[in-house]
Amino acid sequence: MLQPKRTKFRRQQKGRMKGNAGRGAELAFGSFGIKSLETKWITGRQIEAARVAVTRYMQRQGQIWIRIFPDKAITKKPAEVRMGKGKGSPEGFVAPVTPGRMLFECEGVPAEIAKEALRLAAQKLPVKTKLVVRRDYVETDI
Repeated sequence: MLQPKRTKFRRQQKGRMKGNAGRGAELAFGSFGIKSLETKWITGRQIEAARVAVTRYMQRQGQIWIRIFPDKAITKKPAEVRMGKGKGSPEGFVAPVTPGRMLFECEGVPAEIAKEALRLAAQKLPVKTKLVVRRDYVETDI
């Protein structure tokens, strides 16, 4: 599961996610990718589930890139605890995702396999996504 090796502070404020992705919105590594259309927090477990789905379908051929990393600490108070008494303990890590953010990219497999693998990954994620293909992509026999 993805998470930072260490953080400067154990707890973080929630913050607000307004607007579209300012960076990480274009294909940078692969020929195919999935791009977020919604604003959400994506947990490390969800990212890992999507990664496993892609690698299983691609049968460990080609290459995939995960373009998001869960570096925001999320806290939670135990069940049935009264209000007050400070902030809860860290529960896990999330990656804040805004519309336009590229989530996964892949390369080195035929177009049909890449599209199906990314579709399976998108099913594991809590955001609506769209498939993106590199503009200069040309199908070749691999």
